[in-house]
Amino acid sequence: MRAAVLVAVSLCALVPLVHGYCFQSLLKKGARYCQDLTDKNWHAVGSTWTNSKCIKCSCDTSSMDCCDSMGKVIVSYPKYCAVEYDYTTCTYKVVKKKGYKGPCPHGAVG
Repeated sequence: MRAAVLVAVSLCALVPLVHGYCFQSLLKKGARYCQDLTDKNWHAVGSTWTNSKCIKCSCDTSSMDCCDSMGKVIVSYPKYCAVEYDYTTCTYKVVKKKGYKGPCPHGAVG
């Protein structure tokens, strides 16, 4: 019973660490452009792009489909470490917080 409670509490703690997602926006009939919801730039039907928050989108005649391209699930890291996102390269790394000299082990899925 104790093990089941420990597993349940551990899984609940992971929920805020899940960052991957996708979404779809439907276009009006006859639309020739999609507007990026993050950067507010317009993109022609048939195009694909990655915006400033590393969300990859495609625009077709009926919808704009977007997914987070940094969709990693960071499952564990010590409290003396932090996750740093680089939106220029669409990557992340787990780094030591200021003043800590040891390693920063972590686990990730995705």
